[in-house]
Amino acid sequence: MITAEGMNEKSRVAKVSRTTNETDIQLEFGIDGTGQSVLETDVPFLNHMLDLFTKHGQFDLTVKAKGDIEIDDHHTVEDIGICLGQTLREALGDKKGIKRYASVFIPMDEALAQVVIDVSNRPHFEYRAEYPSSQVGSFSTELVHEFLWKFALEARITLHVIVHYGMNTHHMIEAVFKALGRALDEATSIDPRVTGVPSTKGVL
Repeated sequence: MITAEGMNEKSRVAKVSRTTNETDIQLEFGIDGTGQSVLETDVPFLNHMLDLFTKHGQFDLTVKAKGDIEIDDHHTVEDIGICLGQTLREALGDKKGIKRYASVFIPMDEALAQVVIDVSNRPHFEYRAEYPSSQVGSFSTELVHEFLWKFALEARITLHVIVHYGMNTHHMIEAVFKALGRALDEATSIDPRVTGVPSTKGVL
């Protein structure tokens, strides 16, 4: 069940609870936050990435998640992506006044990542990244794709992620999550020049 609260430019917040045979997740996401996160999951690397995303996007994010990590991290990472996408979509409400588009480059030492977003109500995901390592600690790098794909799908946004280059896998993924935060912050921000929704169709 998803509930949205205060759907306006000052308080765009939503919560979701998702319980399956594989995971149990409670997640709250605020678009207009202060960069504060409370992250309690069994996947430490994802905690780190979500903390970066929250801080650099100036969001507020609370995640409490338990999953079947004795199998692997897949279900937990995937379902958190699903929940985050759902709360973003609900928190945005009718999308009136938002900028809609954003393109952000973020360097992390030798790595450079680019994230391009259209809050379009048309879910689409493009991903161009080749990592030197298949693991960061115990975290499988293929789960970055899984998380972002499910996030874009549930948020109903167009999301393009390009890692232009890098040598350190941790740095490359970190640049992606920082860029995602900055791009999403810009795309969801309110532009006082925009009347209604930013689309010639009159609806997003």
